[in-house]
Amino acid sequence: MAKSPNWTREELIVAFNLYLKLPFGQMHKSNAKVKELAAILGRRTPDSVAMRLTNFASVDPYHQNRGVKGMSGGYSQVKPIWDEFINNQEELIFESERILAEYKHETLEEAYPEIEFDLKDLKGEMKTRLVKTRVNQNVFRQMILKTYESRCAISGIDLPELLVAGHIVPWAENEHERLNPENGICLSNLYDRAYEKGLICIDTDYKLLLSKQLKGHTTKEFYQQFFGRFERHLILLPKSYQPRKEFLEYRLKQFEL
Repeated sequence: MAKSPNWTREELIVAFNLYLKLPFGQMHKSNAKVKELAAILGRRTPDSVAMRLTNFASVDPYHQNRGVKGMSGGYSQVKPIWDEFINNQEELIFESERILAEYKHETLEEAYPEIEFDLKDLKGEMKTRLVKTRVNQNVFRQMILKTYESRCAISGIDLPELLVAGHIVPWAENEHERLNPENGICLSNLYDRAYEKGLICIDTDYKLLLSKQLKGHTTKEFYQQFFGRFERHLILLPKSYQPRKEFLEYRLKQFEL
């Protein structure tokens, strides 16, 4: 039997793209998304794609701490891709989406018809920057929903249509941590909006805090139903990539109890 050719950088980046979006327990050859990626790549089997996903798990610090190990040859191939991600998350994620679209013979706009790109009056670098931002935000959402098993960390709502990948340190305030899953929390639209407006916060013990402004509405029916009942309760924490405490502290400094 002929030996399979070495994986190219483009193939590895596309496999990493799937790794970011797929729960660890689903990284097997029978998974529909693994089969789909193998078909897209053309010269890879579902078994070889699943093996590469496991290789990426073996260089991921979270899974390393759990004792997940991959074959040494695979480790050496995927480690440079992981390092690129750590050093420049935005560029690598965007590149992975661009390459994936090319494999599918699509533009990024065609690959993401649900995204409002607002490109009508934009050209050149401004257009590229907006597409990159929209695509990366979409990937971040997929990563956070995967991490939180598509459940709101406060209410437990599990309808993806109602869920948002909220940033702890806002997108505009820390470019390097924009796509770090430890900087994200899965929230329903209501709680994401309340978090962004400083009406609620999460402390370093992962408990929900309510602002003085919000507590001014304690006599109203909505207060207890949507907020009061969750005060000082522990949020629903994911198994991996729990909110980093230094990010929570950053947000707490701007919060008024």
